Amino acid sequence: MKRVVITGAGTINALAHDVPGTLEAFREGRCGISELDIRDKDRLSIQIGGQVHNWDPEAHFNRQQIVLYDKFTQFTLLAAREAVSQSGLNFDGHLGYETGVVLGTAGGGVNTWDENYRAVYEEGKNRVHPFVVPKLMNNAAASHLSMEFNLKGPSFSVATACASSNHAMGMAFHMIRSGMVQAMLTGGSESMLCFGGIKAWEGLRVMSKDACRPFSLNRNGMVQGEGAAVFVFEEYEHARQRGAEILAEVAGFAMTSDAADIVMPSKQGAARAISGALRDARISGDSVGYINAHGTGTAANDKTECAAVADVFGPHADRLMISSTKSMHGHLIGGTGAVELLACIMALRDGLIAPTIGYEEPDPECALDVVPNTAREAKVDVALSNAFAFGGLNAVLALRRV
Repeated sequence: MKRVVITGAGTINALAHDVPGTLEAFREGRCGISELDIRDKDRLSIQIGGQVHNWDPEAHFNRQQIVLYDKFTQFTLLAAREAVSQSGLNFDGHLGYETGVVLGTAGGGVNTWDENYRAVYEEGKNRVHPFVVPKLMNNAAASHLSMEFNLKGPSFSVATACASSNHAMGMAFHMIRSGMVQAMLTGGSESMLCFGGIKAWEGLRVMSKDACRPFSLNRNGMVQGEGAAVFVFEEYEHARQRGAEILAEVAGFAMTSDAADIVMPSKQGAARAISGALRDARISGDSVGYINAHGTGTAANDKTECAAVADVFGPHADRLMISSTKSMHGHLIGGTGAVELLACIMALRDGLIAPTIGYEEPDPECALDVVPNTAREAKVDVALSNAFAFGGLNAVLALRRV
């Protein structure tokens, strides 16, 4: 089986428009959640989010491209450009046939849906733009990435709610490990911060009106975010032979289904995904130093996730660090696991653990080291990234320091 490493990373999110800025925000424990700047905000009860401010698509794309690109695609392309640039790969020759794209997104072109429903139902228009379907389809970002970088290998999108990015990255990992491809662009993106996107989530009654406080006793719900993160996954020998800088090794992956409830998480399902990732990576639980938690800030998720970690790791659970960066950038739904993977890479490469900010009161049901409010220096050899989605779909990645 081939080894798989990460040789490039790119992002845009509420904290920054690139990786260095995002990592700096993690170090500072800076909050990117703010008051929303969207149309008809006054009709919403939820008026905060991890919004990407100062976004100017015309600075990155021409007008013909903007007609084709929903915001989630725009974010994906910007992140991918940063990742490919860092990797140093050129896909013009044979490598283009040996590289593909697999991305996660839960909603796809939600902004396009919202704009066109408004045009038809509110404004009474009888026609929409002929490119509405290719703009809103979930695979739009993956397809445009393949075209921009001349990638002719397997390319597709994964939609598994909040686990979409982790499932996508897990699939990319398996394809390289099996020898199917040499490299993959992978990660995820989401942009649901529009009137219709937020109004739909309001109906679930899981949203906070003031802040995201994962694991804190006084938490009162999740906060939506938007953005993207894209990575270059590459076969280890291929990367080594060309002298590439390796950010981390993807060592294992596991996914499970709760088969229980459409919205309530299962401790057993989460625990099986965590232990499965360790088993796949052939890593002992005691070697794990950091877990980037799913950590949504809802009572159901946080206590279930902590219980699953305690079950899998036993006494070692009290010695490992677990934090939720959603407290800073919000919950990017299908794109969230991709942005959160950056915190795992930072822990492994830089020995710096991103904090859980907004933490105010200890919760006896979340009695783990959640790295409250302040980043921490620590040597980490193995990190996990958890994603547990509505529908009971769980996906966990294991990363190793190289």
